[in-house]
Amino acid sequence: MTRTTEVAGGKTHRAAPARRRTTAGSRTAPSPRAQLLRRATPWLFLVAPLALLITFTYVPVANMIYYSFTDWDGISPDRSFTGADNYVQIFTRPELFRVFFVSLYYLAASGVQIAVALYFATVLSFNLRFRNLFKGLLFFPYLINGVAIGFVFLYFFQDGGTLDSVLSWFGAGTDHAWLGDPTSANTSLAGVSVWRFTGLNFVLFLGAIQSIPGELYEAAQLDGATRWQQFRHIIAPSIRPILSLSVILAISGSLAVFEIPYIMTGGATGTSTFVIQTVKLAFQFNKTGLASAAAVVLLLIILLITWIQRRLVPDEKVDLV
Repeated sequence: MTRTTEVAGGKTHRAAPARRRTTAGSRTAPSPRAQLLRRATPWLFLVAPLALLITFTYVPVANMIYYSFTDWDGISPDRSFTGADNYVQIFTRPELFRVFFVSLYYLAASGVQIAVALYFATVLSFNLRFRNLFKGLLFFPYLINGVAIGFVFLYFFQDGGTLDSVLSWFGAGTDHAWLGDPTSANTSLAGVSVWRFTGLNFVLFLGAIQSIPGELYEAAQLDGATRWQQFRHIIAPSIRPILSLSVILAISGSLAVFEIPYIMTGGATGTSTFVIQTVKLAFQFNKTGLASAAAVVLLLIILLITWIQRRLVPDEKVDLV
């Protein structure tokens, strides 16, 4: 709708059309195309990561499960279906199942690792001198490549190596072969894993402890609580989810140890782990079907232990409102 106005000289000017005013209640609804695009936008962002996840995780796992029911050697195109024969061999042949007992050394080492990391995380969360230096020293081993660590400690434990030289300063005997028998070799390798992975648990615990509000510590100090009482009643309950995660990582890691024993001993002298044995079955003895079955068994054991742990120690529900 337009309006005309008269001005001097008899000329008329046509005014611009009046703009329609809309209120908040009279907004037009978005078109169906816009609604569809809005709903599809989150899924469009997920296309690339889901494609990578399916291609490099779920497809290989499905192939591994399929291979575990065959006698494939990893080279020939022929694959004969053998049913559950590979799984029967794993649980009936002692030399295949005995490697699980080696994981007990690393499981015990994981307990020591968690205890040491929790102690230093608690101590260094308070105001101490040179605490940043100690934080760096504790986390530094985790940054080193596992192969490099294996070679360093291989020379550390060899006959007449660094450890024997240090012990000789204190008059201790140096005629012990640290990697020569199963007990001392597995104990030494487990000690190396403690040195390497303590920093990871330390960082997890330290981050969880530092997220605790400072008012809780101040109130505890006003009530006369000691450091041990603060740890027991404030720190321990607050970091329970992180502690639960560390236990899961420790159990799964102790079952899947590979780098350190493979570099230092190659699985000799009774130090072969389940993963080392699986790799040898697949690439040394050309028994890919049996190796795939072993990998499936390891995956199921880790999932079972994780499920049991989550049932025994469930996550606490937190109300954010």
